[in-house]
Amino acid sequence: MAAEGGGKEMNEIKSQFSTREGAYKLLTHSEYSRPNRVPFNSQGSNPVRVSFVNVNDQSGNGERICFNVGRELYFYIYKSVRKVSPPPKKSAADLSKPIDKRIYKGTQPTCHDFNHLTATAESVSLLVGFSAGQVQLIDPIKKETSKLFNEERLIDKSRVTCVKWVPGSESLFLVAHSSGSMYLYNVEHTCGTTAPHYQLLKQGESYSVHTCKSKSTRNPLLKWTVGEGALNEFSFSPDGKFLACASQDGFLRIFNFDAVELHGTMKSYFGGLLCVCWSPDGKYIVSGGEDDLVTVWCFADCRVIARGHGHKSWVSVVAFDHYTTSVEESEPMEFSGSDEDFQEQMHSGRERANSTQSRLSKRSSTDSRPVSVTYRFGSVGQDTQLCLWDLTEDILFPHLPLSRTRTHTNVMNASGSDGSSSLPAPLPRSNSLPHSAANSKSAVTDNPIAAGVSKFATLSKHDEDFQEQMHSGRERANSTQSRLSKRNSTDSRPVSVTYRFGSVGQDTQLCLWDLTEDILFPHLPLSRTRTH
Repeated sequence: MAAEGGGKEMNEIKSQFSTREGAYKLLTHSEYSRPNRVPFNSQGSNPVRVSFVNVNDQSGNGERICFNVGRELYFYIYKSVRKVSPPPKKSAADLSKPIDKRIYKGTQPTCHDFNHLTATAESVSLLVGFSAGQVQLIDPIKKETSKLFNEERLIDKSRVTCVKWVPGSESLFLVAHSSGSMYLYNVEHTCGTTAPHYQLLKQGESYSVHTCKSKSTRNPLLKWTVGEGALNEFSFSPDGKFLACASQDGFLRIFNFDAVELHGTMKSYFGGLLCVCWSPDGKYIVSGGEDDLVTVWCFADCRVIARGHGHKSWVSVVAFDHYTTSVEESEPMEFSGSDEDFQEQMHSGRERANSTQSRLSKRSSTDSRPVSVTYRFGSVGQDTQLCLWDLTEDILFPHLPLSRTRTHTNVMNASGSDGSSSLPAPLPRSNSLPHSAANSKSAVTDNPIAAGVSKFATLSKHDEDFQEQMHSGRERANSTQSRLSKRNSTDSRPVSVTYRFGSVGQDTQLCLWDLTEDILFPHLPLSRTRTH
């Protein structure tokens, strides 16, 4: 009986237990549904950040991963991290035995970045930013701590929000703080024992750059003050020449890093911007933030080309997929996992990337037409959703003729070729939001891409001055009215005019639509070149 009773105690389900994160308690439905239930508070911990590096290990397991959880920092072998039966041919990494693990007291790691230029199988340089403002340089392979920057917090006392090595440099790195300032450091210089003094180097709209004023060279080399409020994240362009900064004031600012000049800006729909990422070819920038939207900004035109609504909460991370982007592909990355479906997806992704690269290599360098390609990027929000977005030709090049069948053709035709009445085709994805399968079966049938990806960046917006648009619209209207009054009433030819109307929806969007000649008079020959 005693043994039987002991077995029951061991198999009893616990209703509450404590861990290092806190206490967990099983709540009844009535307790959980109370209005005065204590809400979840994430202010006490920092978000998990992940950094990757390839150390070119001869064994083939060169991928390394670093991530932070609470006060802890982990460093693992990334390739072949799996637990399957039978065991893989190559030895898998033991998740219970990291290469390096560090537990910090009094502060928490908030961000980190590897120096890919100096990484080897024997040594790797890893920068770690902390909630108290310090920045640490460590070597997780040798398990050494090289230097600690801003140790006395004389440079900045606020939390480090982002830290990155300057592309192409073995010693320079950039650090952003929640105070809205960025600092350029050199690992070979000290920070000094007194607070630094600065002198103005360059100043522009909502930003200023100062140099450190001292007799001997010391850190920081430069101090950037960008916008108002925290500077949440920054990202270097693939060529390392430009710097994109996402700020709490809701502005995305792009700088020429070496020239210290502002290249362009973008404003969020509302709220602050939390994350930013460049496309692999440097042509587009994606940002996300507190407006629950992902915004695509064109670097060449300095304007917004699309906003995507798919999240129900703040967007915290955005990243491009290199396998489905029209740029030069790097060596294919090898992933090992226990999920066979994941392996198939990665294989198909490489095939799409190789197909895209093959089409690009066959094109003539003198051909200026847009390449039929698709950019894909992902976004993660605080609603726990991972959304995948495709940027297709009709969004990237809305005013250029496409080589494939255009989705904009015969949208408003009143009758078919046999004279019978026909329903209008669904609007192109660049001008309309996606509809669910239950509400719009025709949209699913005619648009398989939109049906396959429910969270799709379909609404295209242009960041032009609204007042200038209205002014030019009035001028065109007056000119049209003048032409109409001068025409002979017996002339039955269609007038070369354009009707414009607007619509406002409960999605808070204002859309402007143009009715042109090829829609108004689809069966009549036009005397001029057709604009559609």
